[in-house]
Amino acid sequence: MSINNFYFTIILICYFASVSFGQNIVRLDKTEITAIELDHKIDKLMKAANVQGLAVTVFNNNKSFYKKSFGYKNLRTKEPIKNETNFYGASLSKAVFAVLVMQLVEKGILDLDKPLQEYLPKPIYDYKPTKRWHDNYQDLKDDSSYLKITARMCLDHTTGFPNWRWDEPDQKLRVKAIPGYRYSYSGEGLVYLQVVLEHLLNKPLEQMMQENIFSPLKMNHSSYTWQPQFEKDYCLGHNTTGETYEKDKDNEARAASTLETTLNDYTLFTEAVLGNKLLKKSTTEAMFTQQIKIRSIAQFGPLRLKDSDANDGIELGYGLGWVLLKSPYGTGAFKEGHGDGFQHYSIIFPQAGTGIIIMSNSDNAESIFKELLETAIGDIYTPWKWENYIPYNQKE
Repeated sequence: MSINNFYFTIILICYFASVSFGQNIVRLDKTEITAIELDHKIDKLMKAANVQGLAVTVFNNNKSFYKKSFGYKNLRTKEPIKNETNFYGASLSKAVFAVLVMQLVEKGILDLDKPLQEYLPKPIYDYKPTKRWHDNYQDLKDDSSYLKITARMCLDHTTGFPNWRWDEPDQKLRVKAIPGYRYSYSGEGLVYLQVVLEHLLNKPLEQMMQENIFSPLKMNHSSYTWQPQFEKDYCLGHNTTGETYEKDKDNEARAASTLETTLNDYTLFTEAVLGNKLLKKSTTEAMFTQQIKIRSIAQFGPLRLKDSDANDGIELGYGLGWVLLKSPYGTGAFKEGHGDGFQHYSIIFPQAGTGIIIMSNSDNAESIFKELLETAIGDIYTPWKWENYIPYNQKE
């Protein structure tokens, strides 16, 4: 037997052994895909859509089953992404923070329906700002609407705040809708909850996250601020033509947006959520219970203000920190992340024990999410049009 034939035989034996012993990825509908087939699919999608780097974990039976990184953390230097390479997490930050908040609810420290201002001895706008901008609430001094805002409203995005104050023409923070009335994505809402908790507990966000989430799970490469240890291995974001963005390393800790993490660490977090390691099962179920129905045509842009019944079939709505949908396999709980050069998506189906994490350092990545979700876990339920995850082969 030649050397080539010998190695080919070994590969076949390994392949059929994995099939025989059930070592394939099992999708939601119980069909299967091999790890090698998924590798090839990801390579093909990345090339077709010009995605520079991608990191993927697939969960079966509530455990990490497939975990692999592809492409480059910096296209110019061709340095490969590894599972321990740092990513800017963007709005994946919100899902991690939501678990911390639900821990405080379990301990009786926080009531989801008590107006947050009532936890403070003086109005939020009377506290002297200590950050560059996010803890400055002077603009609310003449706006009594904020007094109605609760933790529940912050987590289900019904505070009435804009996404960010700097989205406003005058860059001033205001309550733009009746609190609790309508879903409208808001990073400001999560940060308001963060700032109230920091005053209430006399602890900064980073300390709370390290003590309650990162250290217990051994997420040793995660933080809401840039750490010197990240310097040795981190991703640069790439624009649609493959050029790199400058890495932002001076963010102050914000619950909605500044998480730095790795595929390994975020996998540990997701396993903990699936396995009820951080919360009681009843609390996790409450977190994944719809609080507000979502009727908007799109999550962002002008169509966020127009309603449709397009997603009624999946009962699209917001839970506590996570977006929710209904499928034949139970609730799907998902969270996205989107920033310059970074596009992420994670969805878990707790009743099925199935899920996926997709992390990328490319502005083109969202264009492969629909096909990747369908291929990897059989997820045909994610509302990709609402998310504006327009497939690469459908773009003009």
